[in-house]
Amino acid sequence: MGKRMWFGPAGKPVGMKSGDYVKAIEYIVQLGLDAIEYEAVRGVRISEKKARAIREAAEKYGVVVSMHAPYYLNFASPSEETVRKSQERLKAAVQAASWMGAYAVVFHPGYYRDNPSKEEALRRTIEALRPVVEYMESNGVKGVWIAPETTGKPSQVGDVDEVIAICRELGTRYCRPAVDWAHLHARSLGSYVTSVDHVVEVIEKIERELGGYAVDPLHTHFSRIEYGQGGEREHHTLAETEYGPEWRIVCRGYRETGIKGVIISESPILEKDALVMKKICEEEGYL
Repeated sequence: MGKRMWFGPAGKPVGMKSGDYVKAIEYIVQLGLDAIEYEAVRGVRISEKKARAIREAAEKYGVVVSMHAPYYLNFASPSEETVRKSQERLKAAVQAASWMGAYAVVFHPGYYRDNPSKEEALRRTIEALRPVVEYMESNGVKGVWIAPETTGKPSQVGDVDEVIAICRELGTRYCRPAVDWAHLHARSLGSYVTSVDHVVEVIEKIERELGGYAVDPLHTHFSRIEYGQGGEREHHTLAETEYGPEWRIVCRGYRETGIKGVIISESPILEKDALVMKKICEEEGYL
């Protein structure tokens, strides 16, 4: 793996008229991209046959595949039924990812609400995720990890320290953080991810507390983002410079730390901005 950075869209490219993820892989490769995130955000609805076809296409073209699990998860909920459904949905995503050859299953851990404290919400989240890891162990799942994502609203479990704590408790064989730089920017109401030092701080903290495995590669989401008092509101394109954060700053953080990264564009123009990010990292001398 001579590469240091992989770039691609979150979901099917916006420039593709129709077709499945196999066609999407062929499409992005022609553009010069080499990563794609399968979006199962509204439910895992893929057959083993289709998932394996995606795997074959990805292996043929050298594309790195990840998956985003359903949005409707809340591992911090005091409701046993909510937690049970969350566990089943994440297990289904893990199963599909293993068929597909997706190395990371990104998910939002949950919400603080209905908990007496943030600490209790985090504790509930970790305990509720243990059966998912046990499922992965007992089913011999290899080459896939669950990736709690840094979240964009201060009402959600998912600051940097929390995603590190989740993975530390569950073990990095099965759990490694996904860093959404836009979410960290929105969660802080624009005060974070404004300098290379911030980016280096996040990367070094993950590496220091979880080990080199957690950043080999670091799974990343990026776009510019609009936020309000409640955190994230809407993703924006890289051309909309009135919104942060700046991709060049993030790329310089990767360059300074020397780590590998898979960069998934969540811009409204998906693959087009993935290409812009790739070009910026080429200009920065880090590909």
